[in-house]
Amino acid sequence: MSRTRTALALGLAAAGALSVASVTATAAPAPLAGSTTVTPAGHSFKATLSGKATLKAGSVTVTCTVSVSTGTVPAAPGNQNASGPVSSPISPPTYSSCTSSVWGVTPTVTTSGSWSVSMQDGSPITATMTVPTGGLVVQTSGLATCTVTAAPTAPANVAGTWANGAPPSLTFTNASVPVTVTGGFGCPTSATASVFNAVYKVTDTTDPAQQITVGP
Repeated sequence: MSRTRTALALGLAAAGALSVASVTATAAPAPLAGSTTVTPAGHSFKATLSGKATLKAGSVTVTCTVSVSTGTVPAAPGNQNASGPVSSPISPPTYSSCTSSVWGVTPTVTTSGSWSVSMQDGSPITATMTVPTGGLVVQTSGLATCTVTAAPTAPANVAGTWANGAPPSLTFTNASVPVTVTGGFGCPTSATASVFNAVYKVTDTTDPAQQITVGP
């Protein structure tokens, strides 16, 4: 066999092996999510910011000390999922008493649209807050006039964790949120993502003697 034909044969064999490996890798099943149950079924809840929430885009950090959202645990059997998370709609979180890391710049945060939070039992219990398209907008005034829009082109999932307790807590630590920034001098217009940090304490408003709990 000539060198050319030999090289061609080896190349085809390598390509075939790569194709088989790719098919095998693709065919590997993803691990299944475990069951999740959120109780008490049908109870309303309120999430209140503990401490401060920060949203950093580029070199600018917006800090808010007041934030609240409300929601309802799905009624049975919707509060249970044998193979995945349980999702609850929530009101757009409100943010107030906000300041900017840039002197002379005042931020205002507005939220809108259909927000939700989903819980997946595990170790740790994971929580995902979904921000609708354009559902959070930060506008600044003063020495810099900027507009920061979160989830600018599609809904965004913000990863967090849930801890059962009295009261339970919902924590977001250095969670990435896609953004676009527009404005003039002093605006971080090159930023495409922001970092979100916040801890919320969650109370059962239907029966304050009970706790919202996530389990298998």
